[in-house]
Amino acid sequence: MRPMQLERLLHAQGFGSRKECRALIRSGHVSVAGEPCEDPFAEFDPGSSDGSPGIAFSVGDEQWRFRAQAYVVLHKPTGYECSQKPTFHPSVFTLLPPQLLIRGVQCVGRLDQDTTGLLLLSDDGQFIHQWSSGKKRTPKVYEVTLKHAVEQEFADRMVAGVELHDEPEPIAAAACELTSPTTLRLTICEGKYHQVKRMVGAAGNRVETLHRSRVGGLDLPAELAPGQWRWLETADLQRLADFT
Repeated sequence: MRPMQLERLLHAQGFGSRKECRALIRSGHVSVAGEPCEDPFAEFDPGSSDGSPGIAFSVGDEQWRFRAQAYVVLHKPTGYECSQKPTFHPSVFTLLPPQLLIRGVQCVGRLDQDTTGLLLLSDDGQFIHQWSSGKKRTPKVYEVTLKHAVEQEFADRMVAGVELHDEPEPIAAAACELTSPTTLRLTICEGKYHQVKRMVGAAGNRVETLHRSRVGGLDLPAELAPGQWRWLETADLQRLADFT
């Protein structure tokens, strides 16, 4: 990328309007690469043309790295809605820093309020469309707790396909592993409305808890507690795409 004026650099990262960023800089709250800078028009090479981290800077006590695009993963807790205008529960966007909200990050697909696990968010429209599209048939792995104990025949039925209301053909899981009499590891590629719950219901059982553990080739990072988020680095994005 071309060098950027410092006020533009902060503005691009979600630290406020250009006027607000200019005021932050002139008041001595901004350092770049460890050096204080009070000139809002000083130019710096951001050092990133994609989602990878670029130049380091700080605004007050906030440490940041320039990223041309925001790609993040959130461990969604139960009781949160994937909406900026939630109806009955808090929004997952309340779990993110204000800089990401100002940048306009959006959920890549949605999880129900009572579903936990891996949720991707980004401000890259092409990325959101690519990973939300059912045409891509991205595998998504869910850990399912059932109300009633089952045997291997139930898992086999998930893979063979079940009839869902308003679907012209049976819907089948890409894979289904019986991990205990009341738990399944279920892989689907479509992402239809309430798909896992509807499939389990069509087979005569009920989902008690639902947790998404993987999207594509990307597992939910083990270090992320419910409600925590982190940036997706280049290696994470490569793993996401590596599911063939």
